[in-house]
Amino acid sequence: MANAPHGGVLKDLVARDEHLRDNLKAEAHALPEIVLTERQLCDLELLMNGGFSPLEGFMTEADYKNVVDNLRLADGTLFPMPITLDVSREDIDRLSLKTGARIVLRDPRDEQPLAIITVEDVYRPDQVKEAIQVFGADDPAHPAVAYLRNKVKEYYVGGKVQAIQSPIHFDYVALRYTPAELRAHFKKLAWRRVVAFQTRNPMHRAHRELTVRAARQRQANVLIHPVVGLTKPGDVDHYTRVRVYEAIMAKYPNGMGHLALLPLAMRMAGPREAVWHAIIRKNFGATHFIVGRDHAGPGKNSQGKDFYGPYDAQDLVMKYHEELQIEMVPFQQMTYLPSTDEYQPVDEVPKGVQTLDISGTELRRRLKTGAPIPDWFSYDAVVKTLRESYPPRPKQGFVIFLTGLHGSGKETIAKALQVTLNQQGGRSVSLLLGDTIRPELDTPFSATPEEHSKNLQRVAFVAAELARAGAAVILAPNAYKQAARDAIKDTILHQAGPGGNFFGIHVATPLEHCEANDRKGVYARARRGEIRGVPGVDETFEAFERPQLTVDVSKQNIPEIVHSIVLLLETESLL
Repeated sequence: MANAPHGGVLKDLVARDEHLRDNLKAEAHALPEIVLTERQLCDLELLMNGGFSPLEGFMTEADYKNVVDNLRLADGTLFPMPITLDVSREDIDRLSLKTGARIVLRDPRDEQPLAIITVEDVYRPDQVKEAIQVFGADDPAHPAVAYLRNKVKEYYVGGKVQAIQSPIHFDYVALRYTPAELRAHFKKLAWRRVVAFQTRNPMHRAHRELTVRAARQRQANVLIHPVVGLTKPGDVDHYTRVRVYEAIMAKYPNGMGHLALLPLAMRMAGPREAVWHAIIRKNFGATHFIVGRDHAGPGKNSQGKDFYGPYDAQDLVMKYHEELQIEMVPFQQMTYLPSTDEYQPVDEVPKGVQTLDISGTELRRRLKTGAPIPDWFSYDAVVKTLRESYPPRPKQGFVIFLTGLHGSGKETIAKALQVTLNQQGGRSVSLLLGDTIRPELDTPFSATPEEHSKNLQRVAFVAAELARAGAAVILAPNAYKQAARDAIKDTILHQAGPGGNFFGIHVATPLEHCEANDRKGVYARARRGEIRGVPGVDETFEAFERPQLTVDVSKQNIPEIVHSIVLLLETESLL
């Protein structure tokens, strides 16, 4: 028998509002709208299908404050994570957001109406306090804090939602189960005990051994329940991971395991996240939940220390054990014993017995370099899938980012480098000059600061897509602000997949040299006030922080500079 939902009732809003669907859809045509962000979309899907039971909408101020302070809703129900709908001041004015207003929430992918929220309140949260209380520190090294600072708007809207339809998915549809569907599946198979395993990473032999061991000890079945919503920036993409999960499911004893995908936007909130994950798995019908060492931890903080202790998550889940009503299974660190060709928990291995392990860092190194991955660590089908998505270094794309003053020589270097890389062969080479996709249509320094920023974002997006496909991309934009450079780098690292190899090169040619060789007269026009926004005249070219290479055409010739860039790429095994 599946576990009872959190709060006692599964809040399946899609089923609840099915009889109103046509009326709600018709009403949506006349309502003001909010097009959701990717994270809001994940949250709404789990609100509507009951994964976030007992919630029936985005949190009001009373619920939000109590969750931030006490891990509880206003009525006292345990719930550790704020689920909020953020809006800007402009949104409030444009949509006339106030108590009683009805707003349609639309899918950002196809703008289909998904739900209607009835506004109960609009409030301005203390987001610094939220960062400290929920994530442990107001530290931008934490991905959720960085998201809170950079992407979350300044106001929250609270209110219950009425469901029109669930988001439509086109990938792995057969593996996407709502809580009601998964509960029905367990009932059909007479699964009375279900151990749920949360993961955002590829699975290998140790994970299989761990989950099988946990199930056998409890005479239970296994639910592999990976996250396919938003995970930690830099994680393996979910398409690759699901192919890995499908391959590894064939290695489980017949009838023991089941794979289902969870459209969750993770916050990497460690202890609070573990309690949240337990509640979600309880809503999906699991009776047991594996909580790992440093569960949902984001890694190191700005001081180089772990955000959370290794067992903080397990301790917090145990603290609320009676209320959670789902049994925690502590994650046992597994290690391989070559003498017996088996995995054992580290604390059960006798002293003196040889053990073998491969760290995540070492695995990524082997994937990047093409080094062998032993079959004791993973399965051939898993390794094959990972190698298809993460080719060896000479097959990976990369981005060379050149920036400097106007006339610094960055475009000449870029064109010369393109020729050199084309001569080398092995991958396509794309050249993006200036700060627009089509520079021939734009006059230099004619864009407003806002247009300039958007142009740079577009260039970064195109570069990331090209690098993801294995191309060598050479960028030479007018990026004179460090924040703009950081944004470009962030886009490449997080969106280019295996092509997320970024090399920042500062073309530090002095202003005097640039101005003396300015055949187009840009500096002269800027000094006469005919054009504005020229770095070195009326804009400051901010110091380039931590470039991989600094060059200067007043001291080096172009072939020398290009050769130094080629050597940098060879050092990184990309050529």
